[in-house]
Amino acid sequence: MATKLEKAVKREVNIEGEPYMVVISPEGLKLTQKGKRKGLELSWKDLLSGEAGLAAALRASVEGGGAAGAPPPA
Repeated sequence: MATKLEKAVKREVNIEGEPYMVVISPEGLKLTQKGKRKGLELSWKDLLSGEAGLAAALRASVEGGGAAGAPPPA
């Protein structure tokens, strides 16, 4: 039997040599670079509905990163 997720769980993970914090909570996931406040947030509802990819691409384009594979804005 699995344990019910009732409060946030924090873990550190290395991605390409950089430390990040992953927070898994009843609301969803959050990934932030260690020592920073802003990061990527993903609700469980968005993940299940398939909106996760669309939201990530939109966020990247708004923040100036551009979507993967998309040409840079003119």
